[in-house]
Parts: sequence; structure tokens; C-alpha cells
Amino acid sequence: MKLQAPFAARALLATLLAGYAFAAIAQDKVVLATNWRAQPGHGGFYQALADGTYRKFGLDVDIQQGGPQVNNRPMLPAGKVDFLMTGNMLMAFDNIKQKVPTVVVAAYFQKDPQAIIAHPGQGIEKFADLTKAKTVLLAKDGQISYWQWMKKAYGMRDEQVRPYNYSLSQFLADKQSVQQAYATSEPLAVEKQAGFKPVVLSLADAGWSTYGMVIETRQELVKTKPDLVRRFVEASNIGYYNYLYGDRKAADALIRKINPDISDEYIEKSIPILRDHIDVGDAATKGIGAISDARMKDFHDKTIATGLYKDGDFNYAEAYTTQFVNKGTGLELRKAAAK
Repeated sequence: MKLQAPFAARALLATLLAGYAFAAIAQDKVVLATNWRAQPGHGGFYQALADGTYRKFGLDVDIQQGGPQVNNRPMLPAGKVDFLMTGNMLMAFDNIKQKVPTVVVAAYFQKDPQAIIAHPGQGIEKFADLTKAKTVLLAKDGQISYWQWMKKAYGMRDEQVRPYNYSLSQFLADKQSVQQAYATSEPLAVEKQAGFKPVVLSLADAGWSTYGMVIETRQELVKTKPDLVRRFVEASNIGYYNYLYGDRKAADALIRKINPDISDEYIEKSIPILRDHIDVGDAATKGIGAISDARMKDFHDKTIATGLYKDGDFNYAEAYTTQFVNKGTGLELRKAAAK
């Protein structure tokens, strides 16, 4: 597919989008807090803001970016934000276990972007080969989460692990090392800094079945203002279709304004990676943001099997709802862009 839809397709996209719009007496104020600084992975939200989709859905959306010194997580249960972007389902499970009344309403990365990267030509070509790695560079969050699953499912050993300092220097200096990575970050950084493409081993492809970049809200908001939640999710879904397949210039400009570290080159290289993580799996037929009951159970069962939680700690079904997704919202926008 082309990154930019031709003129006729763009006109059709606008016509289809108009069909979702409805008259709103007033704009409902909504605050979305992200989990990191503005970037292409968040593009659907910035697209819906920049092109007026949120406004057409009767929403006045304020996007508050996260970052290394920002912890937006407590802001959701405290009522300071209405929607919160989080990395995966473990955080949502933790909330339910701790009886924090939040719920996931959409899952934007159908394929979690978490990965392990390795140097080419070192005999590490598939996930099972990671048992041969001399050094596995992992941050603490990874060590206490997916590493526990990797040990159980693939036989990794704790003696392989060394702390990851969020710099590529350790990895680049030692060809026998491997390190944690995010599909749209470290692999591109290695290629730019060192001039080679690393081997990228996806945790999702290896069986780590969590969703990535999920959107949480308060259970109270779902109960008392379900129409507001629906409008936010549907407008965001449309934003992602338009960002991935339509004219994203305004969204990219907004992202670069908020986060000047983002380059045009990085955005261009990120788009095909994002398509392969967002518009796949159930999203291909049920629409971007899709959530599967069977997949949620599978991931919950994996967390029990690997000892991250104990059976009976919480009811995983309380951590999410499919009330606002799986309706195919925006599917026709992708089809229009493909013409």
C-alpha cells in the first residue's frame, strides 16, 4: 500500500469520515495521557486531534505526553485524566489485583512491539537460539515480567542477564550480547548508528500474547458515560486508519512540534512497522483496537504458568471490556486508501 492515498481516495476517505460525524451541542472535554513522549506509535491519537476527527465526534481532547520524568499512571484513578495509554496488559491485571477500578477499552498494538535484538552472524536467528546468548541486556521491568516467561517457555537462565542501561553501547561493543528492544526504536537506532540491521526476535511471534499500547479508563466512566467512551475509541480508531493509510502531514507536524527529537526519516521508517503491529490479527477483520476474550485468557494463563500471578489472585475478565471495539469501525477507510 502507498503511504499517501491518491487524491480520489483521500476524497473518499473524507466522505466516509463525514458519515461518522454527528452534531454536538457542546464539546466534551477529554484528557488522554500517553506513556511516553509524542511519537509515530501514538500517531492515531494525534491524527484524530489534528484532522478534526475528535471534534466531529463531539470531543475536545487534550493529549498529555508522558516521558522519563513523568508518571501519568496515578492520574487515571485520581480522575485527573480520562484515558491512559499503558504498555501492556500486565499493568491492567495489576490494577484489578490491587482493586484499582480501571478497565481496558481498546488495544492498539495487536502485536506487542517488545523484542530482543541480536547481532547478525552470531548463530542467533530464532527465539530459541537466545539460550546461547552470552549476555542478555534487560531492564528491571523486563526481568520481572517477560523474562520470567522466557525462562519457563524457552529455558533462558538468570545468569545470562545483565542490567540494561538504555544505551546501545553495551550491545554494539559485544557481538555475542543481545538486548531488549522496541520494534520502532532500538532496531532503527542500531541501523542508523552502526550501519547494520540487527536480528529482531519478536516476543509476540514467540508466544508472549499480551496486547501492546492499551487504553484504560475508569470503570465508573464506562458505567456513567458509555457514549463518551465509545466516541473516544471510535474516533481514535479512525485516527489510526487515517494516520497509517491517509494524509498524516498535520499529525506528523503536531508530533514533531511536541517532540522535536522525532525526524521525518524516523517517521517514514516507523509506518510500515506500525502497520505490521496495529492492523493485523483480529484488527484485520474487526477493526483497529480489537480485543479477543480468548487471547486475554491465553495471556492470563501464561502469567499464571510463569508465576507472575497466582491462580485466583484476580478475575482477569474485569481488566477489560469489548463493549467499544470489534465493530469494524473504520475498516472502509483502509479499503478506500488501497484503491
